[in-house]
Amino acid sequence: MTPKDIHSKKVSRERHTIYWGKAMEFFETMVDAAQKQNWNAAGLAGVHCCISATDALLVKHAGIRSSSDSHQDVVGLLQAKIRDADVAKQARRLGEILAQKNLIEYIDKSYAEKDALPLKLSVERYMEWVRKLL
Repeated sequence: MTPKDIHSKKVSRERHTIYWGKAMEFFETMVDAAQKQNWNAAGLAGVHCCISATDALLVKHAGIRSSSDSHQDVVGLLQAKIRDADVAKQARRLGEILAQKNLIEYIDKSYAEKDALPLKLSVERYMEWVRKLL
C-alpha cells in the first residue's frame, strides 16, 4: 500500500496539541506502570503513546491523521509527510513499536520485563524526536 492509498482524514493543524496531550498522558502511564512492574500496561501505554505522538506530528505538519484500520499504515504516512533527516530511522522505530501491540494484547502470555524495558527505551527515543519536531 502506498502512502496515497492510506486512509487519512483532515484535521486542523492547531489541534495537534490535543494529540500531544494524549501522548504525554500515555507516556506518564507507561513510566508509572514500569515502576510498578506492570509490564503489560507499560507496553500497551507505550504503544498508544507513540500512536498519539504520531498523530500530533502529522496533524501539525500535514493537517492529517491516519484513519486506517491498521496502525502500521501510519508508518508510510509518516515517511511521506514528514520532512526530516531522521524520518526513515524513526519510522522504522515506530513500526517496531506498533508491532508490539498485538503481542501485548492478543498473545496468550504476559508481556515480560525483558520485553517491556527495550520497548520503553524505544518509546522514549521516539518521543524525543517527535518533541523536537513539534
